[in-house]
Amino acid sequence: MEEFSDIYRTISKPSEVILFKEKKSKFYGYAFPIKSEDEVKNIIETIRKKHHTAGHVCYAWQLGTEETRYRANDDGEPNNSAGLPIYGQIQAFEVTNVLVAVARIFGGTKLGIGGLIAAYRNGARMALEESKIIKKVLKRQFKLFFGYEDMDKVMRIMKQRGLELISQQLELDCQFTVAIRKSEARKITNYFEGLHKVIIKEILDPNN
Repeated sequence: MEEFSDIYRTISKPSEVILFKEKKSKFYGYAFPIKSEDEVKNIIETIRKKHHTAGHVCYAWQLGTEETRYRANDDGEPNNSAGLPIYGQIQAFEVTNVLVAVARIFGGTKLGIGGLIAAYRNGARMALEESKIIKKVLKRQFKLFFGYEDMDKVMRIMKQRGLELISQQLELDCQFTVAIRKSEARKITNYFEGLHKVIIKEILDPNN
């Protein structure tokens, strides 16, 4: 992903299962959009139940946009022969907030380290090729505080700049929560600050 960009790539929905065969071993590949690490365990357990004869369900995930974190899991395969090749495809497709898993059913012939690396890489690549990759815009959230007399001015700026209204409280004074595209945040906050009577504060952790 480009440095300083406010655009990132992810997948819109879980992929259809793909099947890659190598020397009678079967590799079933999946890709899932995820928002947190907490989702991973249940998804992997679901795959294990679906492919109950699979000896290994290997996977990798990446989360984050401006700062990313990841994990690669070999699930009993030789070290770095499965999880890292899967993660390499996540990097190659330049996607994030994604989990890619490959379940292997052994076909009776050992593939060797090189064969395993190639097979898991192909399974991950095919799963991501099957996925619909989309672009999303990074946004920051702000709270606006203002009086009713400034409502028209605030609404005009929001309409002109295409801001997303997340919530509003209309009591003695007005309070809006808005989402602003990261690359335009400074410019737009300057507009609001220029109204003098409008107070704008960034929400550093929108989840709290």
